Amino acid sequence: MNNPKIGIVGAGPGGLVAARILSLQGKDVTVFERESSFSDRTQGGSLDIHADAGQIALSKAGLMDEFQKIARYADQEARLYNKQGKLMHIDTNVANKDRPETDRGHLRGLLLKSLPVEIVRWGTHVIGVTPLPDRGCAVNFADGTSEQFDLIVGADGTWSRVRPLLSDVTPKYTGVLIIEFGIDNVDERYPDTAEMAGRGLTFALGDSKALVAHRDANAHLGGYIGLRVEENWFQANWLDKLDDAAVREFMCKQFAGWSDDLLLWIRRSEGKLVPRGIYELPAGHQWEHREGVTLLGDAAHVMSPFGGDGANLAMMDGADLAEALLQSDWRAAVAMFEHTMCARAEIPARGAGQAIQEVFSPRGLEHSLQWAHIVEGHHAANQE
Repeated sequence: MNNPKIGIVGAGPGGLVAARILSLQGKDVTVFERESSFSDRTQGGSLDIHADAGQIALSKAGLMDEFQKIARYADQEARLYNKQGKLMHIDTNVANKDRPETDRGHLRGLLLKSLPVEIVRWGTHVIGVTPLPDRGCAVNFADGTSEQFDLIVGADGTWSRVRPLLSDVTPKYTGVLIIEFGIDNVDERYPDTAEMAGRGLTFALGDSKALVAHRDANAHLGGYIGLRVEENWFQANWLDKLDDAAVREFMCKQFAGWSDDLLLWIRRSEGKLVPRGIYELPAGHQWEHREGVTLLGDAAHVMSPFGGDGANLAMMDGADLAEALLQSDWRAAVAMFEHTMCARAEIPARGAGQAIQEVFSPRGLEHSLQWAHIVEGHHAANQE
């Protein structure tokens, strides 16, 4: 069969890139998304889209012109503070960098707009996948129905419902909890905080903890509180039951002795503080190929965000899988895709795992300064 019926579970960047390329070639592809609509939840912060990864995938999808309209090249600065609020490192040279920041919601919106509306089925809760005796798989939905496909693609993230058909390995907690916050219209309302955070990604490190800020579009400052705590720490301290102001003050107490200017990032934020445990699959995770089902992105190789590779790898996975499905012997091509994907993700996953442990350690600031100088030297060498 040269025109397989393809079901993609999950409407994240990887699954949508695959769907876009396949739809351009007239292939039979459907994307299942549990959310009821694009606006069902906030879409998260910024992503840096790499020239040698995510941008290649977008080019293959014919979307680079549209991407340039949302890419923020000016927001590639980097700053590093100690817990007293002293600036330890700054890199404001963005002229020759090609990892522009892009709001996750803008990227996802771009990909969704590029697809015929009927391809994405919103509000569809996939609970599992069942292999069929004569090749292919059935995707099973929470309402008790199912649908058959020649290939099911698990693009459904860390807690994939598709992965168990291929692998018994489950993501492990890294020991680090990240709590998201945000400040709207930061330039006008809080110019001192805006100046401190700069135009890019800013870390403040100490005591095996972190405060992180990143510049988003429309004068929004996204941020993260990072702590090395037990997996259920947020719930164990009843923080999911407290009002927002009480949660902010509780979090500020965890950073006793830190600069008041840094703690203003927390106090000036609005809305709910959202906890997200950081999980990872083992670096080099792979599985024995099984016809009729495959994985991509976080479903295949979820890693810590301390490397900036997750979304970029997912989009490359999506582009590569789509190209495999355009081959005459697409079944063999999918097996080769899996081998290439897993090999490509191993080194970034190993690096991301090491980085998060180093950042959230007593020597986190020293490790990060050393890394910043290495990266700065690399950029300088490339400019010579």
